[in-house]
Amino acid sequence: MAGGSDGRPRHEQVAADIRARIMSGEFPPGSQLPSIPSLVTRYAAATATIQRALAALKAEGSIFSEVGKGVYVRRRRPLVVGASTYLAPTPSGYSYRLLDVAEVVPPRDVAEGLGLGEGEKAVLRHRLMLHDGEPVELSWSYYPSSIAAGSELAERKKVNGGAGRVMAELGLLQRRMVDRLSARMPTTEEVAMLDLPAYVPVIRQLRVIHTDDERPIEASVLVKGSHLHELRYEQQLSDGPPRVT
Repeated sequence: MAGGSDGRPRHEQVAADIRARIMSGEFPPGSQLPSIPSLVTRYAAATATIQRALAALKAEGSIFSEVGKGVYVRRRRPLVVGASTYLAPTPSGYSYRLLDVAEVVPPRDVAEGLGLGEGEKAVLRHRLMLHDGEPVELSWSYYPSSIAAGSELAERKKVNGGAGRVMAELGLLQRRMVDRLSARMPTTEEVAMLDLPAYVPVIRQLRVIHTDDERPIEASVLVKGSHLHELRYEQQLSDGPPRVT
């Protein structure tokens, strides 16, 4: 049985609980939060503690206040992102800002995902994804230089149709995607580029895309603010009872 305790300051504990209730829908978008006296009673905490918790939630954009009326949950619902290799740009939806294109030795986990040996290089495309003009994701996408060198992926320009289109033209169809998810605190770059509160963790995805013959052709590191995102995965389950092997 776990015997740990929550060593965080009390206002952070309160903020975390309110945040969890917002994410679960108990406090739906646009709804008014209970009054400060009610929260003082609910959490058996001092007024100053509740005020600090609400200030933290306001700073991260989870709630907002209206003078003389009260405190409300942000009207914008969490951005639910489906597991997809490419999200097409739209006028009022997703857009991309290209930050860098370079040939580099990738990080170890990326190199392993691509099956690259020590010192082997990959073409990196570093991008910032926006939704309705707001930054929502940083991505570092790597393609083996043996495939991508000399292609559009190595050019410092946006690629219409994404990497999938370029790979298909090279005879390499994207067939299988494997995501590894983890959470950690943001780096300085991530805080600045994604406009994050420094204390909110990010979701990190390491995504590797394979062809029909299991050849890895792309590995991406995708980083999103955890307080504004939900990831949706769907899988078609086979009929019948599970097999035990």
